[in-house]
Amino acid sequence: MIFIKDIVLSDFIVCKDADSFLQSSMWGEFKSRFGWTAKPFQIKLTDQSTDTIFPLLVLCRHLAPGFSFAYVPWGPAFPKDFPNEIKPKVMAELSKKLKPFFDRNTVFIRFEPPWHCEENEKQAFLSEDFKKSAATVQAPDTVIINLNQSIDEILSQMKPKWRYNISLAQKKSVKVKTGDIQQMEIFYKLMEETARRDGIAIHGINYYKTLFDLCKNLNNKEKEIDIRLYTAEHEEDILAAIIVLFYKKDATYLYGASSNLKRNLMAPYALQWQVIQDAKEIGCKSYDLFGIPPDEDPNHPMAGLYRFKTGFGGQIVHRSGAWDYKYKPLFYSLFNTAEALRKKLRNLKKKKPRRSRSFTEK
Repeated sequence: MIFIKDIVLSDFIVCKDADSFLQSSMWGEFKSRFGWTAKPFQIKLTDQSTDTIFPLLVLCRHLAPGFSFAYVPWGPAFPKDFPNEIKPKVMAELSKKLKPFFDRNTVFIRFEPPWHCEENEKQAFLSEDFKKSAATVQAPDTVIINLNQSIDEILSQMKPKWRYNISLAQKKSVKVKTGDIQQMEIFYKLMEETARRDGIAIHGINYYKTLFDLCKNLNNKEKEIDIRLYTAEHEEDILAAIIVLFYKKDATYLYGASSNLKRNLMAPYALQWQVIQDAKEIGCKSYDLFGIPPDEDPNHPMAGLYRFKTGFGGQIVHRSGAWDYKYKPLFYSLFNTAEALRKKLRNLKKKKPRRSRSFTEK
């Protein structure tokens, strides 16, 4: 029988070896600058013969005066051989044992488990101790490109139109450049243009600047994390830009924006192709396009995003989404109802998506 033997509140160093950047010390430090309280834990599991220790980053935030919640992005990352059938039970035990570390007014803890599942398993993935959240923070569905292949193999798995668009951008002299924080003002203007066009929410410019600056500083110390701003330009015009995070052996497409100018030159395709080549060159094993709708539904408000990202080939990956463990059931019920309504209203405001939209709520 596997159970939780000990939980220790520690410092960010325990998250240094986290599998995902969302469980890393960098992410905890970053989110702590924007209204979250980051709590890094060491969790010790035991099966009565062997102990296993793994890190867990929990982010806490106030919901309203007198009410808070806790959030675990892509956690817990159980050991690879951990039995699926007991994960819900251990997570329920974990939720109970974490409660004393939180404010007394914490209404619930939300988990977004990192492990993969089939699309038809999502609704029944966890036990009755948990309630499926009305909304997710991170997109549970994504496309991951395997970079342990040759460039020709990666190209061959793309849809023909995508290969054509990459070639077209090259023939039309679209130039992809790597910028730094000095180009953040340009990137943010494109983000604002994209937000107006596609009806999406974005953070303030300081959010992106802080993330960029923090990752660059950490890269100078640890060499396991980097962040790059790519721009696609034609003559004097900047047509599109993306921010890509490199964490250990994984590259992740975080944010993207594009201009209304010269959309026929296929600048977003040129950007993604350059990132794929760069990520492979520096030794990354995968490139995560980080967020698509759950399936190819033409009526989904982000259907264009699904078409764009899946066209690059790669494996479509599903996660179970967000699940809540209630500490205060009455207040949670009120919050859940309000969150569901807010999500519905936001979806109604979204316009029909263009080709290269990106999730922007990380």
